[in-house]
Amino acid sequence: MAQRQDHLLVAAIDFGTTYSGYAFSTKDAFKTDPLKIYANQAWNAGGRQLLSLKTPTCILLNPDKQFDSFGYEAENKYADLVMEEEHEDYYYFHRFKMSLHNNKNVKEDMMLEDITGKAVKAIDVFALSIEALKNHLIAALETQGTGVKPSEIRWVLTVPAIWTDNAKQFMRKSAEMAGIPKNCLLISLEPEAASIYCQYLPTEKLSGIESGFTMSNVGTKYMVVDIGGGTADITIHEKLVGDNLKEICRASGGDCGGTSVDTAFIQMLVKIFGAPLINSMKQEEPAAYLDLLREFETVKRTVTSSKSGKINMAIPYTTIDSLCRKHLKKDLLSSLSSSPYAQSIIMRRDKMRIEADLFKSVFEKTIQSLIQLVKDVLEQEKARSVDQVLLVGGFSECSLIQEAIKKTFNTCRVVVPKECGLAVLQGAVLFGHKPSFIASRISRFTYGIGVSHLFDADLHDEKYKTIINGEERCQDLFDVIMEKDAHVLAGTVVKKNYISNINHNHITFRIFVSENSCPMYVLEDGCTKLGSVSVKITNSSIEHKCDVEIVFGNTELSIVAKETDSSCVFEANFDLI
Repeated sequence: MAQRQDHLLVAAIDFGTTYSGYAFSTKDAFKTDPLKIYANQAWNAGGRQLLSLKTPTCILLNPDKQFDSFGYEAENKYADLVMEEEHEDYYYFHRFKMSLHNNKNVKEDMMLEDITGKAVKAIDVFALSIEALKNHLIAALETQGTGVKPSEIRWVLTVPAIWTDNAKQFMRKSAEMAGIPKNCLLISLEPEAASIYCQYLPTEKLSGIESGFTMSNVGTKYMVVDIGGGTADITIHEKLVGDNLKEICRASGGDCGGTSVDTAFIQMLVKIFGAPLINSMKQEEPAAYLDLLREFETVKRTVTSSKSGKINMAIPYTTIDSLCRKHLKKDLLSSLSSSPYAQSIIMRRDKMRIEADLFKSVFEKTIQSLIQLVKDVLEQEKARSVDQVLLVGGFSECSLIQEAIKKTFNTCRVVVPKECGLAVLQGAVLFGHKPSFIASRISRFTYGIGVSHLFDADLHDEKYKTIINGEERCQDLFDVIMEKDAHVLAGTVVKKNYISNINHNHITFRIFVSENSCPMYVLEDGCTKLGSVSVKITNSSIEHKCDVEIVFGNTELSIVAKETDSSCVFEANFDLI
């Protein structure tokens, strides 16, 4: 999809698991001062302390499933509804971005359950959330009197690099439903955006460096570890001439972001009170459950490896005590005293006082998973010379994370930019001004098209044999277009010519991806159907010839197809969801 070039301003939306925000800068400002980027600083948190220049990723829908509020406003409105016992017909969603990571077969009709289990179409929830951020940004531009019209904005939406092509297209479609024109929207990969941002930072904005710092020198290779609320996203870049970057190891990562620590904390509560009680708390007292998560989010940011003694954390004592009496037939203190943590946790009024070592233990699984991910990448042959690690993303602000990475990889220089939680957002703005920053990428999968050839008993498996127009053919062969781990320049076009002997008015190509380098059949283990594309046929003959051009190396996959005889070109309807 060709991008409009007449934009006056770039606006980026960082749609996070835990927090979301936006930032923008004008085309003129980018030319003179690239870091003159504005982020919203006026999110209304009600009476709570503002944790960042972002707002919680949560949305409230009214009983008709229409938009009510987003972010802090949604949090506060829902809390009020619960107190008035008027919340049952409303829909409250939070931390729902991970549904696109956890579901490897993202579809347009997938459903999301709100905090009490009521379901709404996921794409509606995402679209309304993006629309709320978009509208907030446009209102901010009007308040500032920039004079920029919505039609003069180039939009950038961030996604994890480790997401599937389906999930990326899901986000694009959500943004288009939110009113962002297709040809005004770019998808930016989160670790890439952070890497771009750090190219512009002066050394005093980077911690962990000393004289001789070389990240900005041509030929420098460094690892980007983007640790957000949901995922850790890892890639390795090499600095090229002209401020461009080259990816030298394919993006990898996993679900070991900040919310995985929250999950470990909830599991600790499950061992005290039981899963049924915690589930009842979500269903019957959702405001108390959200307060508990919010308190843990605040406290977990303050913990260091040297912390000793006890850590205080406020809990909704009255609510949990009432649930204990209702479901366990004993009070909160009795439940705690009969739990595995009777010696490690004590209660003082509404304060839960947790031994520091126990509190830090809820980080252990996440930290070990993250360290293993980094080790796996550094052990690749292409990464052997890498000795600099760039930590970005909101959860990289956690001192336990920083200390563990520095201790484990003590031969590497670990660099942490100030306000590392905003690195992705501000880098996405820079990417919007200059999408060519990333000169090349590594293919994460093997891509191919499902085809049939004349059956050869010496080559083909008998179970794939079929008869078409009187000929023995082998179906479901994997025709490789791009191999996994291939080095691909941005915008690389791969052309293929196909012939169909089936008399239809269209040809449908099935696109597949594989974890394997050289798959033979599309039904092998590790192969997944990515989507399909149809080409309209005007030629009335039985033998139809089509040219297919697939563009690789960008943040999104795109396809152009044409019927060879008529030269009719179609921007193929490449539907992944």
